[in-house]
Amino acid sequence: MATKKEAKKVENLGTGVGRRKTAVARVYLREGDGKITVNGKELSAYFVNPLQANQVRKPLEVTNNADKFDVLINVVGGGPAGQAGACRHGLARALVVEDEANKPALRANGYLTRDSRMVERKKYGQKKARRRFQFSKR
Repeated sequence: MATKKEAKKVENLGTGVGRRKTAVARVYLREGDGKITVNGKELSAYFVNPLQANQVRKPLEVTNNADKFDVLINVVGGGPAGQAGACRHGLARALVVEDEANKPALRANGYLTRDSRMVERKKYGQKKARRRFQFSKR
């Protein structure tokens, strides 16, 4: 009789959901050496813009956990800027779940606050959300 393969159980130390604009990121913290994976790709390969890649790393740097955890991120919706903000928000929440002592530093830098700015919806009878059709007197 064939023996079953022993599946290695992966332990998530902390999880967090981050949101920004229409992007949603699910973040999982695991023991490791600082590798960040976004949707199966390396961080710098997924976020080509270095500013966005640095934005995602900020919560780890602020809490001095840059090389302590491996981070696995699944992000959907929105564009690159919204996704980077969602990843940062989710990572900050995951760090708080892992260790409550991280909360004051993350709160002081504004990483735990959900950025509520969204695109305003288009209204009927108008060209865009606020732009009206050109008025013609005659």
